[in-house]
Amino acid sequence: MTYTDLFFEIKGKFMGADVSDIHEHLAFEFDIEDEEAGGAFYVEVKDGQLYVEPYEYYDRDAQFICAPDVLIKIADGKMDPVWAFTNQKLRVEGNIDKALRLNEIIQQKQKQIKKEEKEAKKAAKKEEKKK
Repeated sequence: MTYTDLFFEIKGKFMGADVSDIHEHLAFEFDIEDEEAGGAFYVEVKDGQLYVEPYEYYDRDAQFICAPDVLIKIADGKMDPVWAFTNQKLRVEGNIDKALRLNEIIQQKQKQIKKEEKEAKKAAKKEEKKK
């Protein structure tokens, strides 16, 4: 996996999360430690909008440092970031209170995915009944 592949995979996992109820500015930089997929990108919440861009963010609130597989599991909701930090799979530098807000964004995205899946199943059942 290259840096570009990883970036677009993670961007796809974060984008679409409803952050309209987050009224503070949050800026997180992710530094990926890997020979092929290594690099930095940021996730920012600003004015109720979510941005994911392939650049370093020098005025960040928190910096997350991990391997690509750890970040993918966290973004998928399969690994709790607090657990990853506690078990030294994720290093965090900066404002810990703001860093914890990352979990809110991930949980919000997971709720949206489940809702969409439920709606898709409902629509499929409706179509099945029509036949």
